[in-house]
Amino acid sequence: MFAVIETGGKQYKVKAGEIIRVEKLELGVGTIHNFDKVLLVSDGDQTQIGSPFLAGKTVTAEVVDQARAKKVRIIKFRRRKHHMKKQGHRQYYTSLKVTGIN
Repeated sequence: MFAVIETGGKQYKVKAGEIIRVEKLELGVGTIHNFDKVLLVSDGDQTQIGSPFLAGKTVTAEVVDQARAKKVRIIKFRRRKHHMKKQGHRQYYTSLKVTGIN
C-alpha cells in the first residue's frame, strides 16, 4: 500500500515504515504529524485518486530528525573577465518515518 502526499510544495510517494526527507517542518523530534493533503492512495488492486485531495484520508508520520543537507557549491565564472564568484548553500530538512496510511 502506498500514498502520494503533498508538503512543502512538493509531492512524495510514501509507504508505511519508509523514511522520507521533506522541506523543514517546525516540529520537535519524536512528534507525530498527520498529513491531510493526500492526492492518491493505492493498495495494489484498488486506487483512489483525489481532485485535488482525498477527503478523510491521512498519512501519519513521526519526526526522526531535523538537520541540514550536504553543501551545494555554486560557482559563477566569466572567462577572460577576471570574474569568479563562489557561494555555498545548505538546505534544512526534516526526516520523517511514515507510521501509517489511514
